[in-house]
Amino acid sequence: MKSGALDHLILVVVGASLRGEMMDRPLGYRIADEIRQRLGKTSLWQTLVISDVLYLNDQRLTCLPTVSIGGPGVNNLAGVLYRELSPVLTVDGVLVVQMDPDQQDHRCSLWGMNHEQTVEALELFLKLGHLDHFLAGVTGQTQVK
Repeated sequence: MKSGALDHLILVVVGASLRGEMMDRPLGYRIADEIRQRLGKTSLWQTLVISDVLYLNDQRLTCLPTVSIGGPGVNNLAGVLYRELSPVLTVDGVLVVQMDPDQQDHRCSLWGMNHEQTVEALELFLKLGHLDHFLAGVTGQTQVK
């Protein structure tokens, strides 16, 4: 990997389990596309969807801005983030959005107790402006598209 190849990279992490690959990876691609759209074509930032196994086993990746999709049962990173990040949104104990509202920590986690609730967590993350807040913190911009 070239020096600087990790600069301006936002990771979307999904579980390497069969359920994570089948159900959450498409959601990962969806949020990656949403990030690209919001940052615009001229942005230096790139987005890459990867597995939790790669993320947790490559120390170089753990300092990058990261969106984790899927719950602790299918995504090991979600289990780590569950202990390290505060929830900014919970709905009836069935879905959770976690992130640092002050954006000192550029990681966030979206998940539900099942696939439909994970989809709902993603929808709320987008609708309530949490993605825009996350991207503003990551890029240093006060506003994203």
